[in-house]
Amino acid sequence: MADDPYARLERATAELQAPFALIDLDALWANAADMRARAAGKPIRLASKSLRCRALQERVLASGGFAGTLAYTLPEALWLASCGFEDLLVAYPTADTRALRTLAGEAASAITPMVDGVEGLDLIARSLSHSDASAPIRVCIDVDAGWCALGGRVRVGARRSPVHTPEQAAQLAREILARDYLRLVGVMAYEAQIAGVGDAPPGRPLRALAVRAMQALSARELAPRLAAIVAAVQDTLAAHGAPALELVNGGGTGSLELTAAHASVTEVSAGSGLYGPTLFDAYRAFTPRPAAMFALPLVRRPGRGVVTALGGGYLASGPADAARLPQVHLPAGLQLDGQEGAGEVQTPLLGHPADGLALGGRVYLRHAKAGELCERFNSLYLIEGETIVDEAPTYRGEGRCFI
Repeated sequence: MADDPYARLERATAELQAPFALIDLDALWANAADMRARAAGKPIRLASKSLRCRALQERVLASGGFAGTLAYTLPEALWLASCGFEDLLVAYPTADTRALRTLAGEAASAITPMVDGVEGLDLIARSLSHSDASAPIRVCIDVDAGWCALGGRVRVGARRSPVHTPEQAAQLAREILARDYLRLVGVMAYEAQIAGVGDAPPGRPLRALAVRAMQALSARELAPRLAAIVAAVQDTLAAHGAPALELVNGGGTGSLELTAAHASVTEVSAGSGLYGPTLFDAYRAFTPRPAAMFALPLVRRPGRGVVTALGGGYLASGPADAARLPQVHLPAGLQLDGQEGAGEVQTPLLGHPADGLALGGRVYLRHAKAGELCERFNSLYLIEGETIVDEAPTYRGEGRCFI
């Protein structure tokens, strides 16, 4: 029993009433150590979207190897800055004019929004027309890291920035330099087709081979292109007598070692690997320990080999496929019913362990992605060994919803 992970969680959470969410800190810190090793000395900017728990973000940033935050919205970054967080890079462009005015007046030195075109620069200008900026707004150019094959007829990767070439990056840099209310400090390139796509999908050997080939070709194309983009932007800054770039950001949990090896990259970003969601089960390069999970109470027994949990329909964003469903973690041997999946009010679970579980008992599931789980719970119970050491509010528990 001492080595039974299900029994350990049951003992640790015996006084809790399901449903609830928990973080196994032993697993989280093991994942953090693995991420630091894979980053090979390059600082890891912590992706707040992946944790969505301010207390945990503070713990990770204080642990070593992690520096700065990659926020996902400007309002979130403003809130974190008001709570004492520093060095906040906003991963996505913003159209929030109110937040931009607040940024210009209060937190311009701590927050760096993302830009990827002149239209976005003009939007910032319109937002600031009725405010007095205390200092220029720091901005970072988001570069398209997607792979275009066969003369551009085939595209692989997230549809993000229109800035794909060194010439386009240099032109956008000149546009930024022409606006005295902006200061260019960084370049970011997120290779979603590498960092966010597992190369070992279970039961799909042909897809695995195709993904590995795609990722190898994409990485081979991106490395020199990113280096040329950074050089073109640096040359543009130097030609205008502007300070050099402070940061070149790239990567994600799925590509830490690959991105960290780029000489032009000064920092990498990651966060999901700390929680170890199920999407990372399909990667060969690393195997994070499951750290984030949620418990559901068992309330029905429709028949032999079936037990039904209350709730559980916590689907992840992305393509609507089975990989976005939560999966039973403990006890082992249970699986979702293909006819019902994970439901808003009930989730039938099939398998031989069902007959040995009593109504009122619990099952523990893992979410397909990381921080999205926190949108369902007001707090996370932090567990070390068999002890609950803290209950930390999620963004939702602090009354914050940014998307």
